[in-house]
Amino acid sequence: MTDAPEGFSAALSRLQQAQKSAKGAPPYSVLVNRPLGRVLAAAAYQVGLTPNQVTYLSAASTFLGLGLLALAPAGWGVGVLVAACLVLGYALDSADGQLARLRGGGSLLGEWLDHTIDSVKVSAVHVAVLISWYRFFGLERGWLLVPLGFAVVSAVHFFGMILIDLLGRLRRAERGLPTPPKTGVDLRRALVKLPTDYGVLCLLFVLLGSPTAFLVGYTFLALASAGYTLLVVFKWRRDVIALDALGAPAAPAQRS
Repeated sequence: MTDAPEGFSAALSRLQQAQKSAKGAPPYSVLVNRPLGRVLAAAAYQVGLTPNQVTYLSAASTFLGLGLLALAPAGWGVGVLVAACLVLGYALDSADGQLARLRGGGSLLGEWLDHTIDSVKVSAVHVAVLISWYRFFGLERGWLLVPLGFAVVSAVHFFGMILIDLLGRLRRAERGLPTPPKTGVDLRRALVKLPTDYGVLCLLFVLLGSPTAFLVGYTFLALASAGYTLLVVFKWRRDVIALDALGAPAAPAQRS
């Protein structure tokens, strides 16, 4: 392994100047997860890890947490371990992209791998909740519809968010339009998105030691996420209509 071309502090400082736009991102992701990801990305850079290796570490941490959630009896200790694994996995999920930027750019394989693992975890976390409720909570079976519904909502929200971003990038590239400028966090809008913030869900597992508190908190997030996703689907529809309305690309100049 070769020596890192710059120190940890220099790498961290460079990452702070190369952040993605905060537009559309919920507060935990911007205010907590990205800073954690920066630290982990700078550390990974020092030891010579690749972005894909960091993605695999993220997946390992996340699915270790989900395995504990599904298989271990619910309790305070298990809840803390599950939350810690999921928080670390989420931070590493941010770190892989930041490490790619630090190294000069990522790859299509890396982006595909990252989104594929994300698409699994956003539904798998709710399947793990369902298994935990069925095995350890002693609930009426009707309650199992809550994590099932939450899994559907999370999948729709994740896919819709990825697709609207992809369609926007493709249309702007076709029309030769600039990338929208970076924007800061709008706290009022960010708070509305809080129930859909994966980081908030990660932290909620600390409450596994209190089945009633966890049941209430999780059900609230499920209902709030469903309501927000229903509203944002209509916004995405308007955004797609606006993309369709963009002018056709300019025809190439004809030689005289």
